[in-house]
Amino acid sequence: MFIFRVDDDISLCLLETNHAPLLFAIVDDNRDYLRQWMPWLDSTRSVETVAAFCERTRQQFAVGNGFVAGIWWRDEICGVVGHNRVDWENRAAYLGYWLSAKFQGRGIMTRSCRALVSHTFSEMGVNRMEIRCATGNLKSCAVPKRLGFRCEGVIRDAEWLYDHFVDHTIYGMLAGEWHGSSES
Repeated sequence: MFIFRVDDDISLCLLETNHAPLLFAIVDDNRDYLRQWMPWLDSTRSVETVAAFCERTRQQFAVGNGFVAGIWWRDEICGVVGHNRVDWENRAAYLGYWLSAKFQGRGIMTRSCRALVSHTFSEMGVNRMEIRCATGNLKSCAVPKRLGFRCEGVIRDAEWLYDHFVDHTIYGMLAGEWHGSSES
């Protein structure tokens, strides 16, 4: 099992299929909350679906196309953070994340993203990191702002979310700009 220790309270653990029941339970408990911003809730209806997702993320890691991890807060899984994709030709990585509603407000996601961004720049040699957030998802938009990412613009109608389009704000960071900001 691959575990990346963020601090005394937070660990990022490469998802394994045996995590599927725990991860499905947290998704199911947060279904209404996550549905506001995540387009995959309708297709995530079983432990088997989550197990298949875990296996895809392990294959992604094995071939060097990024890292997707469960976020563990004091030994309890509370969300996911990782690379939605890595564009090696352009040395760019695209970061995505979500967190259970009951764990928000503790700096968990900011610290997790800070660790992953630092790792991506220093260990993977990526030059650009990008985070896209629905413009109305203020909590999600606050993470790249706290980490010092620049707002690079808004893409109108960027994503179909069940019955409507949402705009995305694009936040970017270049390796030469990253200082591993310790602000939270």
